[in-house]
Amino acid sequence: MWKKVDIQNDEGEIVSAQAPVIISASRSTDIPTFYADWFVERWKKGYVKWMNPFNGVPSYVAFKNTRCVVFWTKNPKPMFKHIDFLDKNVKNYYFQYSLNDYDKERYEGKVPRLESRIKTFIELSNRIGKERVVWRFDPMILTDEIDVDELLRRVKNIGDQLKDYTRKLVFSFADIAIYRKVAVNLKKENISYVEFTEDTMHQLAKGLQELNKTWNLELATCAERIPLEQYGVTHNKCIDDDLMIDLFADDNILMDFLGVKFEEATLFEPENKIKKTKVLKDKGQREACGCITSKDIGQYNTCPHECVYCYANTSKELALKNYKKHKENQFSDTISGI
Repeated sequence: MWKKVDIQNDEGEIVSAQAPVIISASRSTDIPTFYADWFVERWKKGYVKWMNPFNGVPSYVAFKNTRCVVFWTKNPKPMFKHIDFLDKNVKNYYFQYSLNDYDKERYEGKVPRLESRIKTFIELSNRIGKERVVWRFDPMILTDEIDVDELLRRVKNIGDQLKDYTRKLVFSFADIAIYRKVAVNLKKENISYVEFTEDTMHQLAKGLQELNKTWNLELATCAERIPLEQYGVTHNKCIDDDLMIDLFADDNILMDFLGVKFEEATLFEPENKIKKTKVLKDKGQREACGCITSKDIGQYNTCPHECVYCYANTSKELALKNYKKHKENQFSDTISGI
């Protein structure tokens, strides 16, 4: 998929690297929170070394051809000191900002308090523009103490404060049954979770539709099969070619990669038209995922947020152990420092 280039690694060796156009940073860990300095230093170096989680085989990822970076985070504040660098050196970027409210339950053990995260969201939005900060309430979790009405109350509290600082709310339903390690970790924490049913999914979507009459946001689900269009909810693309076209249309190289053709307005067609000539769905993601292809540069078992529902960590102890290894060698070409 991606072109190959030769690079010089930190040991002075000439090695072959894939050179992706779109970088995901990252589904596997929170780079803006814990690895912001590492990301900037590696960007200056021009590459990272990525370890395949399934077979342990390393490969090199070069930034030479990268035109867009999608950041995923629960606390981008540590990245704020690098925003000027990003604006100057990373051609195009936007943030997927997960801002949930499980403070009372401590389901996200190491994230800042809700009030602080809302303030950070607003600060980021004011700095880079609300269209480049996507709000995620992800995942929606039901327990013996959190029902749909309680979830909606919490979402309303956040949405009322963020409605002027983003254009979109993306959400997903916790699907714990398909992630055995998540179920094990929840049991370890004595959390009595309740799986969503079609009825509770519809109930939540209908509630969001009512709330959105005040917010006027785009509503979308992440990697969910269930159709909820009757409530104004679409299927999201987190790595989103449509958003890139909207934000970065002046980047001809990126538009060419996306297969975008712009047709100018005519007397009979007074508005410019956009034609997409490529299907770029990421085949490495779940079938219901709408993302286009990208290269993720994160690693599993490296995020010490201590979220009890995390699918990317086998355990919080292992994630913390690996983060400590990173701190010992924090500008290594691998995110784990090994």
